[in-house]
Amino acid sequence: MTIRESLEQREREYLSEYAALSSQSRGRDKEEPQCDIRPVYQRDRDRIIHCKSFRRLKDKTQVFLAPEGDHYRTRLTHTLEVSQNARTIAKALRLNEDLTEAIALGHDLGHTPFGHAGERALNDVCPLGFEHSEQSVRMVELLEKDNQGLNLTWETRDGIRNHQTSGKPSTLEGKVVRFSDKIAYIHHDIDDAVRAGIMKESDIPSEVRAILGNTPGERLDTLIHDIITNSTDKNDIVMSERVGGAMRAIRAFMFDNVYTNPAAKSEEGKAEELIQRLYTYFYKHPDKLPQQFKDLMDRGEKLERVTCDYVACMSDRYAIDIFDRLFVPKSWEF
Repeated sequence: MTIRESLEQREREYLSEYAALSSQSRGRDKEEPQCDIRPVYQRDRDRIIHCKSFRRLKDKTQVFLAPEGDHYRTRLTHTLEVSQNARTIAKALRLNEDLTEAIALGHDLGHTPFGHAGERALNDVCPLGFEHSEQSVRMVELLEKDNQGLNLTWETRDGIRNHQTSGKPSTLEGKVVRFSDKIAYIHHDIDDAVRAGIMKESDIPSEVRAILGNTPGERLDTLIHDIITNSTDKNDIVMSERVGGAMRAIRAFMFDNVYTNPAAKSEEGKAEELIQRLYTYFYKHPDKLPQQFKDLMDRGEKLERVTCDYVACMSDRYAIDIFDRLFVPKSWEF
């Protein structure tokens, strides 16, 4: 028996009857030999961690665009916080931690520069539309490894595709990540907003604080414990109505007071215009696209989608550099 087979046997013996077992995965689009050490979901996780799009997350905006300070979240730190929350819940419920972690680490790989401002800009300018969850799947299925893709399992890709509020993941592990994403961004966006001076802890409605707690740690503890308590021995991931209602209330409070706050969002209009101008330029000049993206068109991919691919792959800093190179006049040298 190989180490992988031994680990798969341990899953069958220990994990919940509702967990996604590695040995029962629906598999990959392209068949490949099994690893003798790692089950399939562990391999998915490792492939995501080592891919280029994961590394680029460190230079992509979470909420605060180009903040002054070292402690604000980026898309990468958000991803790591989602992963940690999700692993805690999955372990307590005896779900497949490897699959949970793979989905969490991959859920935002397709996000644009400048966060949701960049996503809105591409969705507005591209006639095919743009949604970061679908782009994350496109990243792992096609764009990574010079258009070879990562060849992840069906379950990991399903969880990535369905991580947003409107999504319906097929596995409990995917549902855990879906909740963990909300918990993470509510938790850290409050922390960042307080640091930025946009709000104070005491601004959070008293009825919400009475349920969730008065500190970031208390709120995180309440939300995670509630999911575990209400999902144990169930074929679903759920929250109590009381705590779930409080989470929806604090999310609405954040939309009203932070996500649309002029102080936090003052530069977003510029970022959206930058993204749209980059899209328009490369759509009109496809010969200027890097060779990887030209190759996609040679394979029949539409120019609109390939242009989105290139712009969405950019980090904040790279997008600014390209914009500067294309549109900002340079000093005359002679």
